[in-house]
Amino acid sequence: MMKKVAVEDAVGHILAYDITEVNIAKGLKHRAYKRGHVIAAEEVEHLKSLGRRSIFIEDGNSTGVHEDDAARIAAPLIAGKNIKFDAETSEGKVSFYAEIDGLFKVDEERLFDINNIGVPSLPTIHNNMGVEAGKQVAAFRIIPLVCEQSVMDRVKDILDTPLIEIKPYVVKTAAMLITGSEVYEGRIRDGFRPKLEPKLNRMGVEVIDYRIVPDEPEMVISAVREMAEKADMLITTGGTSVDPDDITAQALLDAGVTYEMKGSQIQPGNNMTMGYYKGKPVCAIPAAALHFTATSFDILLPRILAGEKIGKKDMALLAHGGLCHFCKKCVYPICPFGRG
Repeated sequence: MMKKVAVEDAVGHILAYDITEVNIAKGLKHRAYKRGHVIAAEEVEHLKSLGRRSIFIEDGNSTGVHEDDAARIAAPLIAGKNIKFDAETSEGKVSFYAEIDGLFKVDEERLFDINNIGVPSLPTIHNNMGVEAGKQVAAFRIIPLVCEQSVMDRVKDILDTPLIEIKPYVVKTAAMLITGSEVYEGRIRDGFRPKLEPKLNRMGVEVIDYRIVPDEPEMVISAVREMAEKADMLITTGGTSVDPDDITAQALLDAGVTYEMKGSQIQPGNNMTMGYYKGKPVCAIPAAALHFTATSFDILLPRILAGEKIGKKDMALLAHGGLCHFCKKCVYPICPFGRG
């Protein structure tokens, strides 16, 4: 497939791979020559300036799988629902992108199996990240210019079903119930709605009902039942900690909410409670959400919106990576927080 020759001897021959030009001074990195390009005499000096004293040309030998062909073989096998990929390879690589806003999913075990072969390179973003349409989520290439056919046969065996997909957000509406007599009586202003509603809106969720009720169990119970019937998701705030007078968590139980977990192993946000009312998610958000850019709620939200049921095992697994780094400037979600 390829033959190595001196640059001067390559004139008139077909280039067997993409050649990249890197110019640090100009901040430039691009494909200078594309595979299939016929090398001209006037290009010899430029190729030398790129550090090429010898290059590979096509020699008609069909042995092995070229990097471009490997990418073309793997791409449609990797891509699942709501994933698109480059129509053309560049430098032997093909990239994958989200077609919709949603939850990125990758089969981590099979991803390991592919990369453990040693020849393919298939990095992805973290599993269970919320993404916007157009976000790059993965890239594939083989590391050498050519690999054995047996390598691609193994890749195809592993990719018997698609490896990555974007699950669409199915929760489109939310109701927000603020509990606390001090807020109800106007002694303090509710700080939760200004924090939480923009996050929901950015992910396509509309807050269709918003209420403030005092710390009176019967009023909380009544509001929970009524509001949960209206919206795809119910968010409550206040009264979720360990203080004896925090009644919200018990009122949720009395209203018919079944808990998957009471509290979370993620910090900040230990006192987040996750439950369901007639199959609809109910999140009791602790005060940590007022003080931190990202908490357990932010980590779980994309999965909740995609319709995934969050249970005890999920929370235990998220303890690895579930401690915030408390950076001076928060860059969540582009950080390790919550990426177990």
